[in-house]
Amino acid sequence: MWVGVMAGEARQPTQLLRKVGCADLTAVPEVRHALRKMLRKWGGPGASDVAELLTSELVTNALIHTDHGAVVTATVVPDSLRVEVRDFVSGLTAPPPPPHVPTADAGTHGDGVREEGTSGRGLVLVQALADSWGVEDHGVGKVVWFELNGGSAAA
Repeated sequence: MWVGVMAGEARQPTQLLRKVGCADLTAVPEVRHALRKMLRKWGGPGASDVAELLTSELVTNALIHTDHGAVVTATVVPDSLRVEVRDFVSGLTAPPPPPHVPTADAGTHGDGVREEGTSGRGLVLVQALADSWGVEDHGVGKVVWFELNGGSAAA
């Protein structure tokens, strides 16, 4: 669902609102594609790539770590983007990630040598790449959000 328009661009949306179903990981690329379309004229080089990556991480976390769906809201103003992913699980809080997560899902090869894991780095990426981010408790559920300062939309 699209909501709002950008000043001077009657058809250009400024807000993406998307509900994703429980464990529907096919929603991750769909949300990423919708965000890419919305951000075509926003930010500098690479800004939409970072936004897509961080959004994918937050949506994936919400779908993997909860038994409920989530709501994704992305709002663009000329100088920034804010993405929020809200889940509906009571009593959960997300602590800030540690400064370094070397082997989040690492295992061993049987010889005691650890292999690097490929998951468990979502919030570390958000912390490293977002201009700001946080978690807000909403009683029933929480919102994990990030902001990027990407500059003005291109003419």
